[in-house]
Amino acid sequence: MKRIVTIFAAALLLAACSNTNVSDEASKRKELQEYKNQLSELEAKISALESELENTDVEEKLVNVSVTELNNQLFEHFIEVTGKVEADLDVNVSPESVGVIDSILVVEGQRVSKNQVLGKLNTDALERNLDELKIQLALAETNFQRQKNLWDQQIGSEMQFLEAKTNMESLQKRIDGTKAQIKMAQITSPVDGVVDIVHQKEGEIGGPQIPFAKVLNISTIKIYADVSESYITKVKSGERVKIYFPALDREMVASIRQIGNTIDPNNRTFRIRIDLKNPDGMIKPNLISVIQIRDYVSENALVIPSLYIKQDFNGKYIFIAENSPEAKRAKKVYVEPGMTNNNQTEITGGLEAGMKIISEGYGQVSDGTPIQF
Repeated sequence: MKRIVTIFAAALLLAACSNTNVSDEASKRKELQEYKNQLSELEAKISALESELENTDVEEKLVNVSVTELNNQLFEHFIEVTGKVEADLDVNVSPESVGVIDSILVVEGQRVSKNQVLGKLNTDALERNLDELKIQLALAETNFQRQKNLWDQQIGSEMQFLEAKTNMESLQKRIDGTKAQIKMAQITSPVDGVVDIVHQKEGEIGGPQIPFAKVLNISTIKIYADVSESYITKVKSGERVKIYFPALDREMVASIRQIGNTIDPNNRTFRIRIDLKNPDGMIKPNLISVIQIRDYVSENALVIPSLYIKQDFNGKYIFIAENSPEAKRAKKVYVEPGMTNNNQTEITGGLEAGMKIISEGYGQVSDGTPIQF
């Protein structure tokens, strides 16, 4: 600036000398003195402006930031897979014999117990046959008793006695068989649970190949999920996992019960199974679940939010606060990021515990910028 002032003064002086043709030396000295006075005033104004600008520059260079001290902490990395919920007991109930459905004794949503009768087939023909057999059995028993009395007295032939006995026993077995058929016409629940769907109506034909109703027990559920084969060495049976149900906004913790022994050749995955208690019955079959499986853990890790990390041609870096003799300044530090989980990144190189990283205002600084916090 002083050099500019000197040049400016010289220019004024030359201009004064070249533009005046006055021969009077006193007049020239007077004019020169006026220029010097003007120059002195200009120098004072320039100095004042420079002082004001210097003070303003100092204020503008100081950037307000916030800092966070780095400490060692636990860091975990999780993989996420989608799980399929299934009922622990999901049974399609059918009658054991073929016949017309005579009555339905339950409604959808009704809780039933094991062996409870859900419906009945028409057994009119079987019951009439049973009545006839009972009449025939009564006669056969009377005939057998008489033949036995005669045989005991050594009267009559042995063949007559054996034929009476055989006829009676045959009728008894036919009666037992008919009773069994009548019982098979009763549709019973094989498990404790809730009737979820009644598929058929009264008057329709029921049979072993036709589902009559579906009975569910969801007090315990099982969740299946497919995991990429690349994680096969990191997923262990018995390991605790987090299970999140978006529709319920509910998170639960359970253990992996089973790991599949085969790899699906179509998608290169293996299957895991998780059993989970469901006392309130809110977790329904086929409900979407997100399973978080931990595949990495570090007990003493340096972890920072991922958005603090920037990148240039030399690599990835962050800004830390450094105390210099002159002022607190921002310092660019190149780092080695590790795994990232939930927008948090482990730093494996470049940082140490106790360093203060710039957590707010890092976008307004560069390497060496004076800061205050």
